[in-house]
Amino acid sequence: MSEKKMPKIALGAWSWGSGAVGGDQVFGNHLEKEDLQPIFDAAMQNGLNLWDTATVYGMGASEDILGSFVRQVKAEDVIISTKFTPQIAGMYGDSMAKMAEASCQRLGIDVIDIYWIHNPMDVDRWTPELISLLKAGKVKQVGVSNHDLSQIKRANEILQAEGFKVSAVQNHFSLLNRSSERAGILKYCKENDIKFFAYMVLEQGALSGKYDTKHPFPAGSDRAKSYNPILAQLEDLTAEMAKIGEAHGLSVAQVGTAWAISKGVLPIIGVTKVRHVEDAAKAASVTLTAEEISRLEELADKTNVSTIREWEKKMD
Repeated sequence: MSEKKMPKIALGAWSWGSGAVGGDQVFGNHLEKEDLQPIFDAAMQNGLNLWDTATVYGMGASEDILGSFVRQVKAEDVIISTKFTPQIAGMYGDSMAKMAEASCQRLGIDVIDIYWIHNPMDVDRWTPELISLLKAGKVKQVGVSNHDLSQIKRANEILQAEGFKVSAVQNHFSLLNRSSERAGILKYCKENDIKFFAYMVLEQGALSGKYDTKHPFPAGSDRAKSYNPILAQLEDLTAEMAKIGEAHGLSVAQVGTAWAISKGVLPIIGVTKVRHVEDAAKAASVTLTAEEISRLEELADKTNVSTIREWEKKMD
């Protein structure tokens, strides 16, 4: 961001609130404002002021909760990242501007710092609508999420024709899913001064050290269905993460976050407890060695698992 200094880590609010595609269904969480206020306060105290959400998370519930906290601080003290999801555009009269305005109202802001096209649907149809928002000053920077390299390049062409650019790319990226790296997306971003935001860096907790075959995810959520069947294959990797963590005074989750930062990306860490914020802040201060990074990636490849989810595609 030009006016606001970006922290090394963004905090994700996907699991906040309930409803369609909300925290209760995806994560098995039931978190409301009173649960989350201490988390927001701790984050701001630790200098973690970049918040990532989307209209589709709980169909506005996540933005509503985050907005109740954002109203308590100065606008210049927070960086807000939210998303336009083409698949639900019909709810807003097929208008990106209307969806963006509704987000602003829920979030209690006049201008969105980073506005994303959440999923690719028709790059040529939707990207031009970002230009109108940029010209109107409604958004400061724009990004694309879950787009492959050809779609990112096409979005950039459309924006550059009007004097703008893709400022950020947000894809699933973790030790278990490095397809954006293999596809050349990280390289393209680096060459074109585009910030790469990595979501699901800890695979919704599967790389946090909290879950294993003896301690599976509680049944009933999407992540339990996705990750419980592969926990046994992750044990060598998480054991190595724990070993590297001991050398740096980090937890398993912090090692996963530090690995992402070492790759030159900005991880989005979902926060549902104050300690998640404190973990993220500490992970941002540690640099892993090249040997440690190589060892982790080798073990990750050996797991032979795919963590591509139903809304995604492989990038390479």
